[in-house]
Amino acid sequence: MTLPKPIPEVTPHDPEVLTPGGIGSHPKGLSMLFFAEMWERFSYYGMRAILLLFMIAPLAIGGMGMDQKLAAQIYGNYTMASYLVCILGGYLADNFIGARRAVLIGGFIITAGHFTLAIASTPSFYLGLILVALGTGLLKPSISTLVGGLYARGDYRRDAGFSLFYMGINLGAFASPLVVGWLAQSEEFKAVLLSWGFDPLHSWHWGFGAAGVGMIFGMWTYLRRLKLIEHIGHAPDRETPRPWAQLLMVALGTVVLLGLMIASDYFAWINPVVYALPVAGVIYFGLMKKDEESHRIAAILVFFIAAIIFWAVFEQAGSSLTLFADELTHNEIAGWAFPSSWFQSVNSLFILALAPLFAWGWVRWGARQPSVPSKFVLGLVFLGISFLLLVPAAQLTASGKVSPWWLIAVYFLQTLGELCLSPVGLSTMSKLAPAKLAGLIMGLWFLGTALGNKLAGVLAESFSSKDPIVLSRFFLNQALIVGVVTVVLLAMVPWVKRRMGHHS
Repeated sequence: MTLPKPIPEVTPHDPEVLTPGGIGSHPKGLSMLFFAEMWERFSYYGMRAILLLFMIAPLAIGGMGMDQKLAAQIYGNYTMASYLVCILGGYLADNFIGARRAVLIGGFIITAGHFTLAIASTPSFYLGLILVALGTGLLKPSISTLVGGLYARGDYRRDAGFSLFYMGINLGAFASPLVVGWLAQSEEFKAVLLSWGFDPLHSWHWGFGAAGVGMIFGMWTYLRRLKLIEHIGHAPDRETPRPWAQLLMVALGTVVLLGLMIASDYFAWINPVVYALPVAGVIYFGLMKKDEESHRIAAILVFFIAAIIFWAVFEQAGSSLTLFADELTHNEIAGWAFPSSWFQSVNSLFILALAPLFAWGWVRWGARQPSVPSKFVLGLVFLGISFLLLVPAAQLTASGKVSPWWLIAVYFLQTLGELCLSPVGLSTMSKLAPAKLAGLIMGLWFLGTALGNKLAGVLAESFSSKDPIVLSRFFLNQALIVGVVTVVLLAMVPWVKRRMGHHS
């Protein structure tokens, strides 16, 4: 589960911003943005919970009957695009249409995408994915900007406001797989469809449609109370020159990188080149440059590389772990059966339970808490252990399906890792970024998430449920990769702290 990604924030001067009356003592606009984002994440994670399962499901049960490798590629490219387009979407909102309008337009594009997916045809499937990715790229960065815009600089309520907003994200992400997964996979709902005179094979599309209904609720919430944020998220003044040339460059760069990463599915040499570039950047800025600004960029790139590796393993929740849940896990607790897609809710449930404890713990430790690079090391340690835990689970599949508690334990460990790395990474990017590069550095964090999602799809291609030995090696190899990166980062902690200066 990813946290809201802040981009250069809008700082309002209107005294209305400081007027409480919403959740607790927060501005009224926060509750509206809380519910709008909750429903948007409901739609995104609900659709994601069944996406890969739908693609590989045989035609006989209403799926697309795709080869697993092709389905994993499509999944990786779609999730990558959803984050990669955020760079362009944020730039468009900042310089042309304003955050408020970007959320509105992006929301309607996402809604159209989900209902397009609800149509049972191959062209509508691909068109739906493109629309959802484009709409997410426009909405996601801008709604975080609006939350930031509700608070003046230095307002003590800001961090708490973002924490509440983050809870909304996870409420949506927790509920959606339960609803969408039940509609798409359960025999009970298929029986209901049959009794209504509908084809039960189309239950997948009812799941996609439910995600669209979630977006309708979100947009209704947003439009109904739009006046609460009319003082923030404006487009630049009409007299302000529009940076058309820069927009063209950002758009072109986005398209080229997206095309390059999709092409990497067919040209194996592209991936090593792309993933080696940040390593070269660390060497150049960290060792060959002597100024403080360059050293901070080197530290940022170290965290960027660690984040790519983290998300590459973590985001397999929607790919290889979904396949493990569907094909090799006994989806039943105390005699009560449930759809395999429901595992997608476990991470959000743990986030809702543990995030307040982590926030309290960091504050309680104060100056004694681990440094930023040490927190990244902890995040990778928990992630690596989670995949090590899957090695004996994979071996046990030789005797049949395994207990669901294996996957629940895996998601618990991954949530611990996420809470050590993701919010800390966001905060650190904003602190280390040189003022003139603030937007670019936040874009870099988006790019790390995008490349991690792409790599997750690439790794999931080699998942095999047929041979327990091959499967255990699949999980072990990734645990070892995370372990090697963790050891390297641990060894670099003193070096990175020196490059960070007083921000460590």
